Amino acid sequence: MSDAIPLFEIAWDERDVQNAVDSITRGSFWANGPYIEEFEAGLESYLGVEHAVTVNSGTTALVAALEAHGIGEGDEVIVPAFTFIATANAVRLVGARPVFADIEAETYGLDPAAVVENVTEETAAIMPIHPYGAPCRIDSLADVASDANVPLIEDAAEAFGSEHRGRTLGTIGDTATLSFCQNKVLPTGEGGAVVTDDDDLARRLERFRSHGRASDDYFSSSGSGDYVELGTNVRMSDLVASVGCAQLEKVDELIAGRRRVAKRLAAGLADVTGVKPHAAAGSDQHVYQLFTVTFAANVDRDAVIDTLAERSIASKVYWDPPVHLTHAYRERYGYERGLLPVTEEVSERVLSLPIHPELRNDEIDRIVAAVRDGVERGSSTSASARATSQSLDDHDVPAER
Repeated sequence: MSDAIPLFEIAWDERDVQNAVDSITRGSFWANGPYIEEFEAGLESYLGVEHAVTVNSGTTALVAALEAHGIGEGDEVIVPAFTFIATANAVRLVGARPVFADIEAETYGLDPAAVVENVTEETAAIMPIHPYGAPCRIDSLADVASDANVPLIEDAAEAFGSEHRGRTLGTIGDTATLSFCQNKVLPTGEGGAVVTDDDDLARRLERFRSHGRASDDYFSSSGSGDYVELGTNVRMSDLVASVGCAQLEKVDELIAGRRRVAKRLAAGLADVTGVKPHAAAGSDQHVYQLFTVTFAANVDRDAVIDTLAERSIASKVYWDPPVHLTHAYRERYGYERGLLPVTEEVSERVLSLPIHPELRNDEIDRIVAAVRDGVERGSSTSASARATSQSLDDHDVPAER
C-alpha cells in the first residue's frame, strides 16, 4: 500500500456501485432516466428549494444561470478574481464582461464595499463564491444586489451543506449554482445544478439544457417536439445522477468526516507560528471542501510545498495567480498587479492541504508534522523581512450588515 497522501479521495460504498449498475443494466434511459428526477428531488429536499435543475458540470451551471437571467452582450457581472477561473469564464461565455471586485481578509469572499464601488448602469448581476466551503458575506452582498436591482447568483460550488446564520448556502441569492466535480463535498465525478425558487427561471433552465425544447419527454414521445428558444445539450446523464443519489444519502456523514479531519489539522497547527487555517466567521458553518492555510509574509510557501512533496504529501495553491492576472485575462483586458490588493496578497500566501472524509489520524499527523517542518525550513527571520511583512489582519474587515 502506498504511503502517499493525495489531495483528496472519493468516499464510496456499495450503494454507489449498486445504483450505477442499476442505471446501466436498465438498458434504456441512460440520457434522461429516473435517477435524474430522484437526484433533483433529493437536492430540492436537502436544500429546501423549489427547483434543482441538473446539468453536466458546475461551469455549465454558471452559464445556464446567467442565460436564464437573460444576461448577455453589453452586460457586466461583478465577480471575485479569487476563485476558480470558471466563475469569470462563464460570464464571458454568455457574451457579458466579468468585472472583478476585491475580497475581504476574513472570509476571502467578495468585499461588499468593493462591490458597491464597481456597480454601474451596465451591472446585470453579482456572482460571489463561498471560498473553500465557508460563507462569504452573503447578507451584505444580497443587500448590495437589492439596492442595485440586480440578481444575486451564488456560486456555491465549494459549499454544499454549509450554512450562514442558520440558512443553507444556495438559498440566499436569487439563484445558486452547485458543482459535483470529483473533489467536491457531494461528488459525482462531473456534474452540476442550478437551484432556485423561481418557477419561470426553472423552466428556462430546463429548456436551455435541452436545445430550447418546450417538452422534456423527447426520448419517450413519438413526436419531435417544439423548440421555442436557443439552447444546447448540457444534460446530466442518468448514470451520473445515480451516483449523486447514493452520495446524497450519506452527505451529512461526508461533511462530518471533513469537519473531523479539519478539527484535527487545525489543532495540530495551532502552535505553528505563521500558519492560520481558513475558518468560518461567527456562527457560520464550514464544510471544508478544501482545508486551506494562510502563511505569514515571512514564511516561504514553496519550502512548505517542497517539504510536503518530499514526504509524498500533496498540496495545491488555490488560486495563484488570481483570475485577473492569468494570461488569458491580462492579455484581453490589460489587467496589472495592484488592481486588487487583498486578492493579490491572499493568493501569494495560501496553500490547501489534503482533506477528505476518510483521512486517518496518522495521516493527518503526518501532514501537520510536514507543515511544521516546512515552515521552520522556509521561515525568514531577518530584520528586513520582519520589517516589511504585513499581516492580513491589518486589512479592515467589514462587519456583516
